Amino acid sequence: MSFNRPALVVLGASAFFYVTAETLPVGLLPQISAGLHVTEAQVGLLLTSYAVVAALSTIPLTALTMRVPRHTLIAATVAIFVVSQAAATFAPTFLVLALSRLICALAHGVFWSVIGPIIARMAPPDQIGRATALTFLGNSLAIVLGVPIGTAVGQWLGWRFAVGMMAVGGAVCVLLLLAVLPKLPPLPRDMAAGSAERLRNAVLILRDGRVARLCLLTAVLVIGHFAAYTYIAPLVRRDAGLDGAGLSVLLLGYGAVGLLTTFLVGRYVDRNPGQLLLILLGAQAVSVALLAPVLGTVPTILAALVWGGAFTAIPVFLGAAPMRVAPTARDAASAVYVVAFQIGIGGGAFVGERFVTNGQLGALPLLAALLAVVAGILVFTSRSVFPFRLSAEDHHRTSAEAAAPH
Repeated sequence: MSFNRPALVVLGASAFFYVTAETLPVGLLPQISAGLHVTEAQVGLLLTSYAVVAALSTIPLTALTMRVPRHTLIAATVAIFVVSQAAATFAPTFLVLALSRLICALAHGVFWSVIGPIIARMAPPDQIGRATALTFLGNSLAIVLGVPIGTAVGQWLGWRFAVGMMAVGGAVCVLLLLAVLPKLPPLPRDMAAGSAERLRNAVLILRDGRVARLCLLTAVLVIGHFAAYTYIAPLVRRDAGLDGAGLSVLLLGYGAVGLLTTFLVGRYVDRNPGQLLLILLGAQAVSVALLAPVLGTVPTILAALVWGGAFTAIPVFLGAAPMRVAPTARDAASAVYVVAFQIGIGGGAFVGERFVTNGQLGALPLLAALLAVVAGILVFTSRSVFPFRLSAEDHHRTSAEAAAPH
């Protein structure tokens, strides 16, 4: 069995548009505010409400769609994305814009829950992590190119044009998904279970200690990261005097180094996940901690670039883990992992806001570094979740468990 590269590339492109569209309002906040006659604070709520709806809906909607063929379901989630972006493009009021975003949020959790299991079914057992890394390059490209280009286009031609680009790109992805994805029928055990049983199983998956540890690690790390990353602009302005074009270039470099790191570690995800994840967490802890004191322009830039390189690659390891630790319940494990990540994003932004409001901007990097260290300890003490070495036999054993009837 070999990679289905065309399908993985199209899945990565779909992820690219999802990630870009989710964060685009950050870059176009003044334009949306002026265009719809609302405050910038109200526009900022678009991201918070999106994360809340995605977190609350992911588990039940993933459980209720278990009987839908996987290739049809992933195409449907991207189609819903297209409809929501089209509605946002022509939204006459802020309320319509907010509602269109919430429709997209409902599909968001399902998209990210099923993409991992779909990748796992299209890759050899010992290369699932590498296939995940290839697909997740779309996430990194969204940060490096999608958001900056979307922001520039929105500032030049208007925010509606930028959002409309997301709808057009998503529509192309839907057509390509229907063309290149192989038929992926639901698994027999999912067909046999009733709706209530599937929903119960999706929640009870947290009884699995390995899944619970993965979710705890994810929430801890992501809360710390987003507490600091949400306020990276004032941090680097304080530490390095970077603003405007200088900040844009730094963020571009942040994403570019992350893209390179994701590409480099992708080939080793299936062999040494624990060791590599510890190295990345160590790099993140040290680099983000260096942003706490005011060290000057060059040290600040270097620290921010290392931080970007480390964190951007980490979700590849986290996203591949549910396939390995819960081979007989991959969709359910992926769903609770997605919820943990969304909790991390929302919780981190909230914690960061509290610190900044209380005049503690400089403490955010220390908090992020501390939580990265805690995550590292969880990785080191969870060898069953992130083994330090995996053999081909280990991967084939996991694959056999996934294929066995239950």
